[in-house]
Amino acid sequence: MALSSRRSLQALVARVLAHADALRRIAIVVGVLAIGTLLVFALRGFWHELRYDDIVAAIEATPGTRIALAVLATAVSFAALVGYDASALRYVGARVPPRTIAKTAFVAYALSNTIGLGVFTGGAVRMRLYGAAGVEPADVSRAIVFNALVFGLGACAVGGAGLWWDAAALAPLLRLPAWAVAVCGASALAAVLLVLALCHVRDRIGRVRLPSPRLAWTQLALSVLDITAAAAVLWLLLPEGAVGFATFLGFYAAAVVIGVISHVPGGLGVFEAVMLVALGSSVPAGELAGALVLYRLVYYVLPLLIALGVLIVHETGQLATPARRFLSGLAPRVLAAATLVAAVMLLVSGATPATGRALQTLQVLPLPLVEAAHFLSSIIGVLLLFVARALLRRLDAAWWAAVLLVALALLFALPKGLALTEAVVLSALLVALLASRRSFKRRASLLAVPFTGGWLLAMAVICIVVTGLLFFAYRDVAYGHQLWWQFAVSGEAPRSLRAMVAVAVVALVLALRQLVRPGMPAPPLPDAAQLAQAQAILRTQSQADAGLVLTGDKHLLFSEAGDAFLMYGRQGRSWIALFDPVGPRESWPELVWRFLEHARDAGARGCFYQVGQNALPLYLDAGLRLFKLGEYASVPLAGFSLQGKRRGNLRTAVNRAEREGLTFAIIDAADVFAAVPALRAVSDAWLGEHRAAEKRFSIGAFDPGYIARNPVAVVRGGERIVAFASLLVAGEPASGEAEASIDLMRHLPDAPPGTMDFLFARLLQHLSDAGYVRFGLGMAPLSGMAAHALAPNWHRMGRLLFARGEQFYNFRGLRAFKDKFDPQWSARYLATPGGVAPLLVLADAAALIAGGYRGVLSK
Repeated sequence: MALSSRRSLQALVARVLAHADALRRIAIVVGVLAIGTLLVFALRGFWHELRYDDIVAAIEATPGTRIALAVLATAVSFAALVGYDASALRYVGARVPPRTIAKTAFVAYALSNTIGLGVFTGGAVRMRLYGAAGVEPADVSRAIVFNALVFGLGACAVGGAGLWWDAAALAPLLRLPAWAVAVCGASALAAVLLVLALCHVRDRIGRVRLPSPRLAWTQLALSVLDITAAAAVLWLLLPEGAVGFATFLGFYAAAVVIGVISHVPGGLGVFEAVMLVALGSSVPAGELAGALVLYRLVYYVLPLLIALGVLIVHETGQLATPARRFLSGLAPRVLAAATLVAAVMLLVSGATPATGRALQTLQVLPLPLVEAAHFLSSIIGVLLLFVARALLRRLDAAWWAAVLLVALALLFALPKGLALTEAVVLSALLVALLASRRSFKRRASLLAVPFTGGWLLAMAVICIVVTGLLFFAYRDVAYGHQLWWQFAVSGEAPRSLRAMVAVAVVALVLALRQLVRPGMPAPPLPDAAQLAQAQAILRTQSQADAGLVLTGDKHLLFSEAGDAFLMYGRQGRSWIALFDPVGPRESWPELVWRFLEHARDAGARGCFYQVGQNALPLYLDAGLRLFKLGEYASVPLAGFSLQGKRRGNLRTAVNRAEREGLTFAIIDAADVFAAVPALRAVSDAWLGEHRAAEKRFSIGAFDPGYIARNPVAVVRGGERIVAFASLLVAGEPASGEAEASIDLMRHLPDAPPGTMDFLFARLLQHLSDAGYVRFGLGMAPLSGMAAHALAPNWHRMGRLLFARGEQFYNFRGLRAFKDKFDPQWSARYLATPGGVAPLLVLADAAALIAGGYRGVLSK
């Protein structure tokens, strides 16, 4: 019955998670296609009205004072965004220094607003910086969710106010009666007021904890200020008096929400299309499009450049404070984002004509120089698209390639068309790259960097959009075969056409190379020499659990210096590293990145199982997501004794066991092999009673060669061994950092009650006397899951299984047994790619532990 229920639960959980993620993806795709289709139909008329020259003229005619006011409004909006994070952290009860909040929020929003790709998301930035400041990942996740909910509330308030205030003006545009527009606006405002009223009278709704009234009003005010200031940026760039601010504000809020729903990075294209449809009858199409271009530069690109400047300041200074070290760790992410922006800028510049003033100046330059600069700059743009990905992986070769390409693009910026803005951006990027040299020390071939399907798709979309921009800018030029061979300073259309063909060819070659790359051969299991090398590293470290490497059933990856290693297993398409790397901390980043590279090169998903909370930023930097697995129990051994009220049960167990004639002893590693027959009898009896098979991977199996590598604690009844526990040890007691942990623990069916309590009590006393500082009792699965109403679904499912899953696994009993020894608890995580990967990785990890998928469904 229990086996049947267990299979049903596993099948149900798998179906629910897989279907939920699949439905979410389908809903996103359908929504994006629906929004895109509607906007295409709505924009058909505006497409014929737009002219590239009109857009350029509108940009050039924008007064400098209005641009300066737009920059000021951008500063106000970002100040409100910083306030978002401060309020959200107060909501979850986290304490973070204000300067850390300001830097983290600014960099996070600058990256996520501008780029929007998964590897650049503000959530990953917050996880790293707030995590480094001591905030638990679950709290960071709750703060992010809280921010998203309050942003929606603010958008509802601003949009509702705009609809209600200017219903008469909006009615013709929306093709609705004025009273209906006013009712919609009033309803939105009423919903916001209802939420605020609930915060005044109730602490929670069901399991959702509501913020305090003061915090709710503060967060709403910040949200309204943010949206209003961001709207003012675009409104200030429109022709003066073209549209009232109240009318504009409602449309702006709607466009932002639709852009978010579309899941397009930064809402690019979707936001502009909505604004063109909404304001096309009030503002000339060319002037509106010019304002939208300036809006993107002021509100999106300028903050990214400022973030780049902040990075330069910190990278060129002495990294003496924690805040500086945290920000320095973001260098590859910020530089990759800036490189991606520079690449798009070069491609757009290559597809569009220069200004008339620039063409007059270029007449004095040799034509071959102008042609070569334009042609090569476009090729550099597409190369930087791929280099940006390699910069994320901190490759030394990527840094050199980026410096060389950016320097060449800077050299070509003036002869290609007096691209002064382009030169400023490239100069800032070059300085930031040079200042961040120490962040790129990983040795690997640039051509060996694998690219995900999503990244290749994003690159393809960029190239397609730039090509479309080319045809838009030159749609009045009649196409003819002779265009290809026209070379003149004024012949911009042929020059751009040749450049885009080169871009397409280079992009296709690079993409095809990625798609046809050969897979890596399966790595071999370690030989005796590698196991000896791993054991030597263990003696210098204090990670006792890493002694599982000596089972020999896991693959090994050593650091280039040979002073650290990482162990992993392979199951299906999952490469699963067990625990954090073992060895000096400075060797960990290299091992993590190399492991992920090897996994991706083999077409597998790389992940890390049971990693500690101290190294989480390392996995976040690698683009992985974190899922809590449970909590690890560790007993401090300094001064350990059985005295005191909390150890009363242990004293009772020890006294009873000794009255029954039980004795405790430690068998040294040199003598274990002689005791293997007696230990095997206990092990076989224990397995037979529990109808279980040997487990592997994250726990040792009873193998004589492996068991004899470490001491074994035994309990004897007379001359007979009735229980034993094999130990894992690391470090030397004389160093003051030696650690031991439990591996196998088994007893005879007829062992007296309390035998294992007796064994552990005496073992802890023995290790304390021997100079060990810690003893690991292992992990309690699903223990310590967040109980907050905003906790992720993963935590909710974990709490449910922990509370109700006793027929499948003794979750609470295992936690209660470890609690007897008054341990310190620390979280353990799974670091894995997102999507459905966590579910697949857990299934593969279970198969590794059970010896195959068949073993998962049996004991």
